[in-house]
Amino acid sequence: MIVNHRHARPGARRRSAYPYALYAPAAVVYLVIFLVPTVMAFYFALTRWTLFDSTFVGLQNFSDFLAEQNLRIGFQNTIFYAVVTSGMKVVLGLLLGVLLTSRLRLRGFLRSVVFFPVLVSTVAVGITFSALLRPDTGLVNRVLTLAGVDGPDWLGDANTALLSVALVDVWKGVGLATVIYIAGIMSIPTEYYQAVMVDGGGAWHRFRHVTLPLSWPATYSVIILSFIGGLRSFDLIWTMTRGGPGFTSDTIASIIYKQYQAGFFGLSTAGNVLLFLVVTAIVVPLNYVLGKRQVAV
Repeated sequence: MIVNHRHARPGARRRSAYPYALYAPAAVVYLVIFLVPTVMAFYFALTRWTLFDSTFVGLQNFSDFLAEQNLRIGFQNTIFYAVVTSGMKVVLGLLLGVLLTSRLRLRGFLRSVVFFPVLVSTVAVGITFSALLRPDTGLVNRVLTLAGVDGPDWLGDANTALLSVALVDVWKGVGLATVIYIAGIMSIPTEYYQAVMVDGGGAWHRFRHVTLPLSWPATYSVIILSFIGGLRSFDLIWTMTRGGPGFTSDTIASIIYKQYQAGFFGLSTAGNVLLFLVVTAIVVPLNYVLGKRQVAV
């Protein structure tokens, strides 16, 4: 029997187009929520605008934002904050993931306890810890006083303000890192652990030679997600310190918000575009390097 390919082609084309039609709703949402606002942000970054009109000024907004006197401090704080929070989430998330995949009787309850802070509003967490870290009436310093230690002004001292916020960020976000690690560890075949036990290896050897290298995909995900979140962090910092004392805990995001508050909408939009470019310039190479490491593992 001879098949007429001329008549078969239109049907084949329709069949091949069928799976792509399923992407259409997601593509529309992505276009409306991400691509269109991004293009508009790039345009308005080149203007001085208000709610009712705009004036094209070219690259003047970028020049003015880069000349901001606190930008260097904000950039340093942003990198410090991202490195500290992502690093601690990786370490603590891995340790908690190992603990909560072991044979603990209360591991289900402990998993819920660890994940609970992720569900709490960031603003609520910031307000709560602002009260707990007060120098005179805060619970943290009261406990330290009972132990004979003079607690500092955690949020009012330039040396401790940003680090204090970073530690609160870790407390809130380590639950998500732990869940990712739990999923990664539970996906490791048990045969690998049995092989180490047959060779006489103990718990440390199982962790060092099986859990640590084979949970690299989880580590990769936690690093990327935490680092991006750290670079973009704003709400917790603003709730707890508002960039203070002075400008010592300002990040790029808080500097941008202060420009919005002052009514410099074009300037702050240029700052948002620059932040987007900074995050992209850091995360894309990081993703490439970590991705190669993931393939190697």
